[in-house]
Amino acid sequence: MTLLSRINHLLDSSGTALTVSAHCDLPCGVYDPAQARLEAQSVKACMEKYNASSDADFKVRATFIKEERSDLVKHHLWVLWTDYFKPAHLEAHPDLHDLFWSATKTAGDAKKTNDVVVADKLLAEIDAIAEIFWDTKK
Repeated sequence: MTLLSRINHLLDSSGTALTVSAHCDLPCGVYDPAQARLEAQSVKACMEKYNASSDADFKVRATFIKEERSDLVKHHLWVLWTDYFKPAHLEAHPDLHDLFWSATKTAGDAKKTNDVVVADKLLAEIDAIAEIFWDTKK
């Protein structure tokens, strides 16, 4: 249950139900695609370090961190998609759903490879989402 659904039926001091509404779970300003982008930059950096190293133990660690960061990219994207973006945003940006689907799939693909091209694709998809996000803030 979201915070919004919990506060939808608050009671005032006399016990009368109050109806409240909000655009998102918290006042706007707490969501930012920069969180996903930062993690995607870490994914790319891990790939680059992996590719530059000949140390097997280092490569294992780089892979572990890259996979962990890829999951965090997906987490931050899902939070934006499920908690921030609303039907009106989708109407204004009909490609939004496909863009999120593609970006989360690319984050999953990044777990399976050390090809920096995949990380660059992920960063570009996050940038496209960010562009739409900031457009909705106008």
